[in-house]
Amino acid sequence: MHMCAIAGVIGLVAEEKVLHRMLETMKRRGPDASGILTGQEYTLMHTRLAIIDPQGGTQPMELHWGRECYRMVYNGELYNTRELRKELEEHGHSFEGHSDTEVLLHGYAQWGAEVLPRLNGIFAFGIWEEKAHKLFLARDRMGVKPLFYAQHHGGMIFASEIKTLLAFGIQPRLDAFGAAQVLLLGPGRIPGSGVFYGVQELEPGFCGYFKGGSWQQHCYWKLTDRNHEDDFDTTVEKVRYLLEDAITRQTVSDVPIGCFLSGGLDSSLISAVCQRDMAEKGQQLMTFSVDYQDNERYFQSNQFQPTADKDFIELMCNHLQCDHYRTILGQNQLLTYLEDATCARDLPGMADVDFSLLAFCGRIRDHVKVALSGECADEIFGGYPWYRDPQIRDTDGFPWAQNTKERSGLLLPDIAKRINPEQFVYDQYQMTLEQSDILPGVAPLEKRMKQMMNLNLRWFMQTLLDRKDRMSMYHGLEVRVPFCDHRIAEYLYGVPWEFKNYQGREKGLLRQAAVGLLPEQVLWRKKSPYPKTHHPEYRRLVEDRLQALLSRKDAPLFGLISKQALVEYLQHPSQWPWYGQLMTGPQTMAYFLQMNFWLEHYGIDLIE
Repeated sequence: MHMCAIAGVIGLVAEEKVLHRMLETMKRRGPDASGILTGQEYTLMHTRLAIIDPQGGTQPMELHWGRECYRMVYNGELYNTRELRKELEEHGHSFEGHSDTEVLLHGYAQWGAEVLPRLNGIFAFGIWEEKAHKLFLARDRMGVKPLFYAQHHGGMIFASEIKTLLAFGIQPRLDAFGAAQVLLLGPGRIPGSGVFYGVQELEPGFCGYFKGGSWQQHCYWKLTDRNHEDDFDTTVEKVRYLLEDAITRQTVSDVPIGCFLSGGLDSSLISAVCQRDMAEKGQQLMTFSVDYQDNERYFQSNQFQPTADKDFIELMCNHLQCDHYRTILGQNQLLTYLEDATCARDLPGMADVDFSLLAFCGRIRDHVKVALSGECADEIFGGYPWYRDPQIRDTDGFPWAQNTKERSGLLLPDIAKRINPEQFVYDQYQMTLEQSDILPGVAPLEKRMKQMMNLNLRWFMQTLLDRKDRMSMYHGLEVRVPFCDHRIAEYLYGVPWEFKNYQGREKGLLRQAAVGLLPEQVLWRKKSPYPKTHHPEYRRLVEDRLQALLSRKDAPLFGLISKQALVEYLQHPSQWPWYGQLMTGPQTMAYFLQMNFWLEHYGIDLIE
């Protein structure tokens, strides 16, 4: 199992210095080792963070099987390696090490693209077939691991991160379509788009072949609706089984592991199962939390963030008897991560929600190489406020960004003219609804909740997974997300809303499944998102930086948005957060700072 960076250049000649420049951009994701393999029509590159079988599993990996020679670069983890390996041995395959890389490569040699439905894991990989002269690319079902690509002069370049494609020589350009994403949808982006002109992302659950200059991709997995036959008690049992199985599979590691612990339902549940598994081996779990200087003094309860984490974390630590590490971030310190967080994502992100996670992951990496985190429970179990507020739920449009009108007022008129902002956003929303698989005759509320789950999985969750992957891998920390096990998503998609909303509580079903694992106060704690700073000093710091930006004549930001409109927007902020629950006043300002830094640092040209 390896968390790493992968890249490849197919059908194009790349000078050695270009390849080394690309490799340099991959070092943070894989600090332990690197490899390059070059043939007549291809170059494959890999940098590695070794978690399992550090001696084996070196990449790029090669396999001669049948009449073909396969060469692979892979970033990910398979959680069912043992079962796959056994099945492959029955087909006559033998193995040199015990890495999942080798199992995956043999699996592809045996079954081709049909290996994908057999995999339980998170992955992005490329395989070059020597005799067939073709490249196969694939990405995991939920989109945990990234994979970007660009077609260029009849060839193709692919990589874990956009910066590696730019290092090859793909020009950093932005057209109206890209600008519209950053301003109208950001920090979200259209599935399959890399925002930069000419850069695509392989969508979650997709794979494809590149051969003879042509690229063809198809979807191998999506959520499909099915009748739910189980009664409530059976559903609770199955959910509990799936969760415990996913968490236990993901604690496999040859290096120490830890857990994010906020004292909320999701991270506490993961920590409890991990601690139980580790106690059986006589080990103690390490847990990690983050907060901000003076937050107790300035914390304000609101509908999105009802309670602070501190007391609940202490409660869980006593319950688990774990080894806990707290990170407390200062206001100045937070803002020093603006540039790094933007470079880590290659795009403007979730402002200080990104900055703090980047700083926090650096601290965690001092203790462990692998940590488990509770992302994606809210998407799957319906935990967000917008699943539960009938007014927001029934509004036609993305529920986490109900401010298209205000956002579009910021765009320069000639850009707005080219894309028709409100139509642009609505079309994206509508397209996702049309792609949602829903059985005929489903009751209106049930239908809406399935649409909501699809919207959240394809859009909001991707922004959070991007954030988690880039901020952690920037420090060579591997973060696993057990709630992203596709079996959980598949099962829950069919579960009726009244089960998920058991007793009218958010994530009522998940709470029932966790009974007996957690202290009562944590089990029934109202949902509270990732913590953010409430300190007025932070707001002042961001305002000062934004004022300095507004006084600059040459700031690239104002090639996209109207300076006057931005001033007015900041004087009369929207009642809605910019994005999600956390991006309000100071975060919105920091997003504009990120956007300007991004345009400047990457030297982005705006194209007509």
